[in-house]
Amino acid sequence: MTDTSPAGPPDPDAEFDELRQAILAAALPNVPFDGWTMAALKTATIDAGYAPDEALRAFPGGPREAVEAYLQMADARMLESLAAVDVDSLKIRERIAKAVRTRLENAAAERDVVRRTLSLLATPAFARVSARSLYRTVDAIWYWAGDTATDFNFYTKRGLLAGVYFSTLLYWLDDESPNSDETWAFLDRRIADVMRIPKLTGRLRALADGLPSPLRAMRRCRPGQASG
Repeated sequence: MTDTSPAGPPDPDAEFDELRQAILAAALPNVPFDGWTMAALKTATIDAGYAPDEALRAFPGGPREAVEAYLQMADARMLESLAAVDVDSLKIRERIAKAVRTRLENAAAERDVVRRTLSLLATPAFARVSARSLYRTVDAIWYWAGDTATDFNFYTKRGLLAGVYFSTLLYWLDDESPNSDETWAFLDRRIADVMRIPKLTGRLRALADGLPSPLRAMRRCRPGQASG
């Protein structure tokens, strides 16, 4: 029997996400030239088939919110690609390398966008967006890799991976080797370096046990818990 019941009302959250994604998709080709500006977002909104005022509805925080949404979209794209990976068949260092490599390979056609975005993230006005976005990326990688730590390891793992990811990102931006092979070799070396310091993290854990709780304020950077 054919279902003839009327469709429910449209999902406002889905429509909002669709609007944001359409604007970002239209904006990316021009970001290397025009940057992340409100004027560029309005132009992209028109190009996506919406009224220009919809740019402010999609990104009431302006370019900062658009940049953060772009980086969140990149994280989601990474996790979507990783969903097909048999994570249980990989060692932990292989999982981390796979995730970081996937994140960068997905952005291969957007290197100039990434460069322009990083130049903004380095400014004081984007400092909080930069910190939140980097945290989201490394947190997403660790959870995909199966991390369940809730003690001091939770923070050390994310801090160490942030260093590995960011240094690899910078190396990748200037890598002209075939298939970015030099970047992946650099990534493997960085991960190997991190794997050599368990004794150091043990000493740091002992030191942190005597520190006051502000160290744990990092949790406020977790998705859904960030403020501002």
